[in-house]
Amino acid sequence: MTALALAPILVPAVAAAIATACGWRRWTATLTVLSALVVLLSGAVMALRVGGGEQLLLGGLLRTDALSATMLIVIGVVGTLSTWAGIGYIDSELAHGHTDESGARLYGALTPAFLAAMALAVSANNIGVIWVAVEATTVITAFLVGHRRTRNALEATWKYVVICSVGIAIALLGTVLLYFAARHAGAGLEEALNLDVLLAHAAQLDPAVTRLAGALLVIGYGAKAGLVPFHTWLADAHSQAPAPVSALMSGVLLAVALSVILRLRPIVDAATGPDYLRVGLSAVGLATVLVAALLLTVTTDVKRMLAYSSMENMGIIAVAAAAGTRLAIAALLLHVLAHGVGKTVLFLAGGQLQSAHNSTAISDLVGVMGRSRLVGASFAVGIVALLGLPPFAMFASEISIARSLTDAKLGLVLAAVLVLIAVAFAALTRNTARLLFGNARSGAPSITVPATIACALVVGIVVSVGLGVTAGPLSELFHAAADHLGAP
Repeated sequence: MTALALAPILVPAVAAAIATACGWRRWTATLTVLSALVVLLSGAVMALRVGGGEQLLLGGLLRTDALSATMLIVIGVVGTLSTWAGIGYIDSELAHGHTDESGARLYGALTPAFLAAMALAVSANNIGVIWVAVEATTVITAFLVGHRRTRNALEATWKYVVICSVGIAIALLGTVLLYFAARHAGAGLEEALNLDVLLAHAAQLDPAVTRLAGALLVIGYGAKAGLVPFHTWLADAHSQAPAPVSALMSGVLLAVALSVILRLRPIVDAATGPDYLRVGLSAVGLATVLVAALLLTVTTDVKRMLAYSSMENMGIIAVAAAAGTRLAIAALLLHVLAHGVGKTVLFLAGGQLQSAHNSTAISDLVGVMGRSRLVGASFAVGIVALLGLPPFAMFASEISIARSLTDAKLGLVLAAVLVLIAVAFAALTRNTARLLFGNARSGAPSITVPATIACALVVGIVVSVGLGVTAGPLSELFHAAADHLGAP
C-alpha cells in the first residue's frame, strides 16, 4: 500500500525531472501523459482496496482512504486528458512562434510537477504538509499562467500570485492556531498536525481558538478554490494560461483546495458544533454563486465565461459542503468529477478557437459549428454537461445536492441558489448559441485540431457521457468517502 500511495506523487515528480533535463521532446511529453495515467490507476486501485476504511503510511505522513482515492481519480482523469492535449498544444505554440524551446521545456517540467503537488495535497495526513503542497501548486502554476509572457499574461500571473499568497498565508495562520489548540488538548509535539490525531482530540480543542482557526482555513483554502472574497484572480489566470493548464486549474485544482476544507470540517465541527461552518460555507458559497452568475451575464470572453462558470460550480460545491450530509458529500464528489471532465473538454475546445483566431472574444469566434464539427460538437457537449442537463452526471449531482439542502433545512439557501443557477444557465446558453450557430465573419480562419487534442476531446466526451449514464462503482466510493468524513 505504501508504493500505491507514493506512486501518484513520485512518478509525476520523476517525469518532471526528466523533462527538465531533456527538454521538450515528444517522448518526454508522452512520459508526462503516462505519469497522469499512473495517478488515475493508483486512485482506482486504492478505491478497490480501501473500501470505507483508511490506512496511515510512512509514520502517519500519508493516508489512503476513499476521499484521497476519489481525488486521485479526478486528478488522473483531468490530468491525462490535459497532458495528452498538451502535446499538440505546445507543438502548435512552437510552430506559430508563441513560445520557444526554453518555454516548452518549462511547460514540460512544470506540468507533471503540478500533478505531483496536487497528488501530495490529497494524500497527506499532516495539515502542514498539505499546506506546503497547496502552496507548491501556486508557485508552479504561476509560471504556467505566464507561459506566453505577454503583458496580460504577466499581469494575470502577478495578480494570481499576490491574491493566492495572501490566501495561503491566512491558511497558514489557521494551521498554526489549530496546532496550538491540539497541543493544549494533549496532542504530541510531532503529531499535533496529523489529521487522525486532530480528529481524536477534536472534542477537547478550545472552541474559541478552533472557531478562529476554522474561519481562517476556510478563507485561505477558499481563496485557492476561487471563492468570494478572494476570487478575482481566477478569471484572469484562466483566460491567460495555456488551455491544458486552464483545464487542470479549473477542472481539479479548485476542487483540491475544497477537499482540504472537507478534511478539516469534522475537526472544527467537533469543537465548535456543526452550525458554525454550516453558516460560513453557506454564506461564502451563496456569495460566490451570486457573483459568478452576475459576471456571466456581462462577459464577452469565452475563457472568462468558463472561469466564471467554475466559480459558480465551486460555490455550489461549498453550499453542498455546508449541508454536510452523507448524500450531500457523495453528490458534491460526483459533481467535482463531472465538472472536471466537462470543463476540461470545454477549455481544450476553447483553446483551439483561441489558437485559430488569436482571440478569445466571443464576437470573433462565432459560427464554430459550421467550421469545425469536432470543436463545435465538443463545446456543445461540454456546455450541455455543464448546464446540468440529462443524461449528464451533473444533472444527478445537482438534484441530489438540492435534496440534501432540503433535508438539512437549508431551503432558503436552496431557493437562492436555484434562482442564480437559472441566471447562469440563461447567460451560458445565450453566449454558447452565438458562438456555435452565429453567422461567421467573411474570411474567418479555419479551425485545425492537432491529433492529440482531437483524441483528448473525443475521449473526454466519451467519459462525460459514460459518467452521466452510470456512475457505477464510483457511487459506492463517494458514499464511503462521506461515511469516512462522518457525514450523518
